[in-house]
Amino acid sequence: MPSSPIRLLLSDVDGTLVTSEKVLTERSIEAVHKLHDAGVLFGVTSGRPPRGMAMLIEPLALRTPVAAFNGGLLVEPDMTVIEERAIPAELVAPMIALLESFALSVWVYRGAEWYVRDLQGPHVDRESRTVQFAPTLIESFEGIGEDVVKLVGVSDDHDAVARASDAARERFSDHLSASRSQPYYLDVTHPEANKGGVVRYLAERYGISTDEIATIGDMANDVLMFAHSGLSIAMGNADREVQRAARRVTAANDEDGFAAAVERFILPRA
Repeated sequence: MPSSPIRLLLSDVDGTLVTSEKVLTERSIEAVHKLHDAGVLFGVTSGRPPRGMAMLIEPLALRTPVAAFNGGLLVEPDMTVIEERAIPAELVAPMIALLESFALSVWVYRGAEWYVRDLQGPHVDRESRTVQFAPTLIESFEGIGEDVVKLVGVSDDHDAVARASDAARERFSDHLSASRSQPYYLDVTHPEANKGGVVRYLAERYGISTDEIATIGDMANDVLMFAHSGLSIAMGNADREVQRAARRVTAANDEDGFAAAVERFILPRA
């Protein structure tokens, strides 16, 4: 039986679409424009906030909804909010306490704001450069519960991040989604705010089958979108577990693996 044509490609951003220096290469930009020319829709999803993906919209001529916070906030390319899935307010404080019990620094995203309690905390400078805006310093997270779209636990102790991830899923799996977007980041969102949900949303919005959607990513939080797409592609820089979850593997993000995947796996099935 012939494979379904690919009508939409959904891509992760960090570790996939951009290099380790957070740069869009000319080859990747050209690959996306080839998708447009072939009539293939192109979308992005990331743990980043919407403002952190704004720099992708013009060079890639994005027309589909931007799925920020792993699907916790869906916006049009002009940043008009389509849908927001906030963490249940009563679970924000317990989740922060769990993250801190593993000595993780905590970031809180609410609306357009990014709150931290330490501007010199791990990866704050790097994240500021990546998303191109600075966080707001706050003394305490007490009283911040409503409209929180994402919590992030951050540490360079990758084992601690992994243990916190396991503990979060064990304690809150029915009420929250917890997954690592980088070895040093644990993203916590609404249970329906995950990349698999983004695939289902786009399929419904555009009236296409999930079998006609391709997905590409590099981290554990991308595996859910792999499971809901007809063609899944792991980056060469992904770990073996992620690669085993995908149907195809391309080169690393610093070797133009995204563009290579478009050229080799997507365009021939457009």
